[in-house]
Amino acid sequence: MLKGLDPLLTGEVLHVLRSMGHGDDLVVCDANFPSETVARQTVWGTPIRMDGADSARVVRAVLSVMPLDSFVPVAAERMEVVGDPVTVPEVQREVQAEIDAAEGRPTPMGGIERFAFYERAKTAYAVLVTGERRFYGCFVLKKGVIPPEA
Repeated sequence: MLKGLDPLLTGEVLHVLRSMGHGDDLVVCDANFPSETVARQTVWGTPIRMDGADSARVVRAVLSVMPLDSFVPVAAERMEVVGDPVTVPEVQREVQAEIDAAEGRPTPMGGIERFAFYERAKTAYAVLVTGERRFYGCFVLKKGVIPPEA
């Protein structure tokens, strides 16, 4: 255990988050996501399992150390519900609350159609697989920067 770090942030997760650069994407996905297939095509090359936590809990841990990109219109995106892209399921509302809390302001997520999400995920830096069993617990977070201290 380390002081000040969320216990979900294992050495591997911290290594990935530290290795990512500005503008790199991180996928946080649910247990049903084809993580093995998709992660093989990412920079990291294998999924990182975080089976003991749901999507909102993993996003909270990640955003406790990783800034979201402030140079893009949308730094966090969600997988849209098939056939109903405007519906926001409870799991996505929970993640939205974690994003807003981490950013200290409303930071709306964008939506990505299911199959477009799979293609986008293949270009990500890494894939974190949660223990989330609710459908549509899949997100892309774009890493931002930490400004210099004044």
